[in-house]
Amino acid sequence: MGEVSASIQDRFWEKVVKGPAPEDCWLWTAAVADDGYGRFTINAGGQTQAVRPHRFAFHLATGVPLHSFGPLMHDCDVPICVHYSSSIELTHLLEGTDRENMLDRLAKRRDKNGSDFRWRGLAREHFAARSRALRDEVRDHGWSRPERVRSLIAGLDPDAPTLF
Repeated sequence: MGEVSASIQDRFWEKVVKGPAPEDCWLWTAAVADDGYGRFTINAGGQTQAVRPHRFAFHLATGVPLHSFGPLMHDCDVPICVHYSSSIELTHLLEGTDRENMLDRLAKRRDKNGSDFRWRGLAREHFAARSRALRDEVRDHGWSRPERVRSLIAGLDPDAPTLF
């Protein structure tokens, strides 16, 4: 894909809610696929094409053609985050290889045997449900309720009663 028109860029960014702090997630507020990752539809060369929003954000920021870079790893582990920055301290998306992605997954205990990852062992529909709950919160309220957003990012149910 060549240069992206301003209208496509505008349509993309209208679907993103950026957190109030520079290091916060930028969350996708539109379609979420059954695997919990976002979906963004573009028309390229007369064909409709669905792309992952985090990949599209990386493309917009770097100019690297959409299909010419490999896996992107979410350092924040939030599937609907699209926060890419050239600053390594701020970016949530890192270029990597399949192997690096798997090593990152193991290191963060996101593999099926991991014991402390907030989304570990969830069936696909639950994984998607968590992304959709986070998406719905920021779509409906932005970051005006940061405790709820951060709870959802952490994989916690903000409506669950507390012990004390």
